[in-house]
Amino acid sequence: MGNEYMQLPKIITLEEYGGNISNYLEAIYAVFKADFVDSRPTFQGIRLGLKKHPIIEGKEYTFYHFTHDGDVETERLPNLRRLERIPYPRPMIDNSRHPYLKVWRNQRGKNNRILIFHEGEGYLVVLDDRGDYILPWTAYLIEFKSRRDKLLVEYEAWLKMQKSLGNT
Repeated sequence: MGNEYMQLPKIITLEEYGGNISNYLEAIYAVFKADFVDSRPTFQGIRLGLKKHPIIEGKEYTFYHFTHDGDVETERLPNLRRLERIPYPRPMIDNSRHPYLKVWRNQRGKNNRILIFHEGEGYLVVLDDRGDYILPWTAYLIEFKSRRDKLLVEYEAWLKMQKSLGNT
C-alpha cells in the first residue's frame, strides 16, 4: 500500500448555505453530532469520550474546540477553515492506521496527546489519551509552513525514538 493518498470528504462551505451563518453553523453541528455524539467512535479499539461541558449554545464543548479559535475559552470565534473541514476528523480517527496518515504521541504539559496528521490536506486531529478512554481534543488546518515543518520534525523524532525502543 505504501503511502497511498487518503481521500477525505469534501469540505462544507458557507456559500453552500447562501452565506447564512446560522444555517451553516447548524449544518456543521449536525455533522459533528452524527460523528461524535450520536455514534460511539473508537481510536484503534479504545473508546472515545466527549468533553461535553460546558455546553455552549446547546452544543458540546468539543464542538467549539474543533471549529473555533482563541486562547480564552469564553472568547473563541468561529474559524471558517475549521468549520469547512468538520467532516475530516471522524474518518481520520476511524482510519488512523491508513499508511498515508502520520500518527504519533506527544506530551503537552501533563497531557498525553495523540496526533493524526494528513499532510496532503495540512489537517491535524489532536486526541487526549486519558488511559481508559480518549477525548477528541481539537482539530485544525495547519496554515503555516513553519508549523507544518515543526510537526513533521516532531513526527520523525517520535518515529526514531520508537525504532530505538524496538516499537516498530
